[in-house]
Amino acid sequence: MKKLLLCTIALAALMLAGCKSNYPVAMQTGVEDQAYLVFVGPLETYGNGKYPVQVDIDGTQFDAKVVKPKVANRKGFQYGVGIGRRHLKVSFQGKTLYDKEVFLSNQETKVINLP
Repeated sequence: MKKLLLCTIALAALMLAGCKSNYPVAMQTGVEDQAYLVFVGPLETYGNGKYPVQVDIDGTQFDAKVVKPKVANRKGFQYGVGIGRRHLKVSFQGKTLYDKEVFLSNQETKVINLP
Protein backbone atom coordinates (compact mmCIF):
# COMPACT_ATOMS: atom_id res chain seq x y z
CA MET A 1 0.00 0.00 0.00
CA LYS A 2 2.81 2.41 0.90
CA LYS A 3 4.56 1.56 -2.36
CA LEU A 4 1.44 2.42 -4.38
CA LEU A 5 1.01 5.73 -2.53
CA LEU A 6 4.68 6.69 -3.11
CA CYS A 7 4.42 5.79 -6.81
CA THR A 8 1.26 7.91 -7.16
CA ILE A 9 2.89 10.92 -5.49
CA ALA A 10 6.04 10.55 -7.62
CA LEU A 11 3.98 10.30 -10.81
CA ALA A 12 1.92 13.37 -9.87
CA ALA A 13 5.11 15.33 -9.14
CA LEU A 14 6.59 14.37 -12.51
CA MET A 15 3.41 15.38 -14.32
CA LEU A 16 3.31 18.76 -12.61
CA ALA A 17 7.00 19.39 -13.27
CA GLY A 18 6.48 18.79 -16.99
CA CYS A 19 3.62 21.29 -17.26
CA LYS A 20 4.39 24.75 -18.58
CA SER A 21 2.59 27.74 -17.19
CA ASN A 22 0.69 29.93 -19.64
CA TYR A 23 0.66 32.83 -17.22
CA PRO A 24 3.09 35.69 -17.88
CA VAL A 25 6.16 35.90 -15.73
CA ALA A 26 6.39 39.09 -13.67
CA MET A 27 8.96 41.45 -15.15
CA GLN A 28 9.93 44.88 -13.97
CA THR A 29 10.30 47.13 -16.99
CA GLY A 30 9.92 50.50 -15.30
CA VAL A 31 7.25 52.53 -13.63
CA GLU A 32 4.03 52.78 -15.58
CA ASP A 33 2.72 56.22 -16.52
CA GLN A 34 6.14 57.80 -16.24
CA ALA A 35 8.50 59.48 -18.69
CA TYR A 36 12.11 60.51 -18.22
CA LEU A 37 14.11 63.68 -18.85
CA VAL A 38 17.85 63.90 -19.56
CA PHE A 39 19.55 67.29 -19.69
CA VAL A 40 22.45 67.70 -22.14
CA GLY A 41 24.79 70.66 -22.57
CA PRO A 42 28.40 71.73 -23.11
CA LEU A 43 30.94 70.46 -20.62
CA GLU A 44 32.52 73.90 -20.23
CA THR A 45 29.29 75.51 -19.02
CA TYR A 46 27.86 72.87 -16.68
CA GLY A 47 30.96 70.94 -15.60
CA ASN A 48 29.43 67.57 -16.59
CA GLY A 49 26.96 67.62 -13.70
CA LYS A 50 28.96 69.69 -11.22
CA TYR A 51 26.77 72.76 -11.72
CA PRO A 52 23.07 71.82 -11.62
CA VAL A 53 20.31 73.62 -13.48
CA GLN A 54 16.98 74.50 -11.88
CA VAL A 55 14.02 72.71 -13.45
CA ASP A 56 10.38 73.70 -13.07
CA ILE A 57 7.73 71.28 -14.34
CA ASP A 58 4.19 72.57 -13.83
CA GLY A 59 5.23 74.33 -10.61
CA THR A 60 7.32 71.46 -9.19
CA GLN A 61 10.96 72.51 -8.88
CA PHE A 62 14.15 70.48 -8.55
CA ASP A 63 17.85 70.67 -9.41
CA ALA A 64 19.14 68.52 -12.27
CA LYS A 65 22.60 67.55 -13.45
CA VAL A 66 23.62 68.29 -17.03
CA VAL A 67 25.92 65.93 -18.95
CA LYS A 68 27.74 66.22 -22.27
CA PRO A 69 25.98 64.75 -25.33
CA LYS A 70 28.14 61.63 -25.74
CA VAL A 71 27.53 60.57 -22.13
CA ALA A 72 23.76 61.12 -22.17
CA ASN A 73 22.83 57.75 -23.66
CA ARG A 74 25.02 55.66 -21.38
CA LYS A 75 25.52 57.52 -18.13
CA GLY A 76 23.05 60.39 -18.19
CA PHE A 77 20.99 61.26 -15.15
CA GLN A 78 17.35 60.45 -15.88
CA TYR A 79 14.62 62.27 -13.98
CA GLY A 80 11.22 60.58 -13.82
CA VAL A 81 8.18 62.79 -14.46
CA GLY A 82 4.49 62.20 -15.11
CA ILE A 83 3.30 61.67 -18.66
CA GLY A 84 1.16 64.06 -20.65
CA ARG A 85 1.43 67.72 -21.59
CA ARG A 86 3.87 69.52 -19.28
CA HIS A 87 5.24 73.06 -19.06
CA LEU A 88 9.00 72.72 -18.71
CA LYS A 89 11.27 75.60 -17.70
CA VAL A 90 15.03 75.23 -17.16
CA SER A 91 17.15 77.99 -15.58
CA PHE A 92 20.84 78.33 -14.83
CA GLN A 93 22.26 81.10 -12.64
CA GLY A 94 19.02 83.09 -12.91
CA LYS A 95 18.85 82.91 -16.72
CA THR A 96 16.07 80.95 -18.47
CA LEU A 97 17.58 78.45 -20.92
CA TYR A 98 14.52 76.44 -21.94
CA ASP A 99 10.85 77.36 -21.61
CA LYS A 100 8.47 75.17 -23.62
CA GLU A 101 5.40 73.02 -23.37
CA VAL A 102 6.31 69.39 -24.05
CA PHE A 103 4.28 66.22 -24.45
CA LEU A 104 5.74 63.17 -22.71
CA SER A 105 4.67 59.64 -23.61
CA ASN A 106 4.75 56.56 -21.38
CA GLN A 107 8.35 55.28 -20.86
CA GLU A 108 9.73 57.98 -23.20
CA THR A 109 13.17 59.43 -22.50
CA LYS A 110 13.26 63.02 -23.73
CA VAL A 111 16.67 64.64 -24.17
CA ILE A 112 16.65 68.38 -23.43
CA ASN A 113 19.52 70.11 -25.24
CA LEU A 114 20.71 73.23 -23.43
CA PRO A 115 22.90 75.96 -24.93
